[in-house]
Amino acid sequence: MTIFAICVALGLFVGLMFWQVYRVFNEVPDEDRSFLDRPAKGFRYVWPLITAVEHHWGPYFSDTQKKAVYFRLRTAGKEYSIMPEQFIAAKYVSAAMFFIAAFAFCSLLGRSAFLIAMAAALGGYYYPELWIRESADQRKSDILKKLPFFLDTITLAVEAGTNLTGGITQAVAKSGESPLRSELSRVLRDIRAGKTRSESLRAMADRAGSPALVGVVSSMIQAERTGSSLGPILRAQADQIRTERFLRAEKQAMEAPVKLLGPLVMFIFPCTFIVLTFLVLSKALLKGIVTFGPLVWAYNWPG
Repeated sequence: MTIFAICVALGLFVGLMFWQVYRVFNEVPDEDRSFLDRPAKGFRYVWPLITAVEHHWGPYFSDTQKKAVYFRLRTAGKEYSIMPEQFIAAKYVSAAMFFIAAFAFCSLLGRSAFLIAMAAALGGYYYPELWIRESADQRKSDILKKLPFFLDTITLAVEAGTNLTGGITQAVAKSGESPLRSELSRVLRDIRAGKTRSESLRAMADRAGSPALVGVVSSMIQAERTGSSLGPILRAQADQIRTERFLRAEKQAMEAPVKLLGPLVMFIFPCTFIVLTFLVLSKALLKGIVTFGPLVWAYNWPG
């Protein structure tokens, strides 16, 4: 009778747990993402967990934290794929998943699972931050790489007789998919929506966070205010960006040997020393056998 009562109580407890989990996920409203981009692949795998955490604990996130996250998402070009509350929720979900995985793995190995799992949870919490930072750096690099081509296209269009908006339209039409093309397309949409050209360009510079693009936008706005010719200014900006990119590549090439010194000392040199030591010892052992082998054989010969 006691065993039966324990089994019933355990069944009720498990059923109640499943019911609570079902309620947590069932209370999350459906999200209309028809006007939003798809989240990154890692977010899509755990999207139900992210939306559940965001729905139940999102109101407790501070406004300062959400504003800081929105700024980083905007710089990385992800503000239309994931909201700040969802990104903060993803950090907690990532920490929980890292904790569970590390705890289970270390428990199987018989090590101090809790401390290692706590360290893994801390790393999992900051893993989305690392991803957003790498995405922002990659986006800035792509913008810097494509910017001279766009400036050349806008310069040709302006010198052919069109205005700056027409030049941007031609640059967008004649280029492939890239972060800079998306930003310029957004500038054209803002202009058609009623914003001034200066406001739209400034907003693009703020979103991109690229110092080179900020300088170009400032030159465009200054030329438009003073009535200067845009062609020579944009051509000079394109040449300057190409020169800066070349100098940056030279600097990275000169820094490469210094960066390779650490892996060289830690991984390549020890392997080389092991191989050389093995060859020297093998040669010394073979020489010793050839030299002292007959003497040892003669000494041990019976009679």
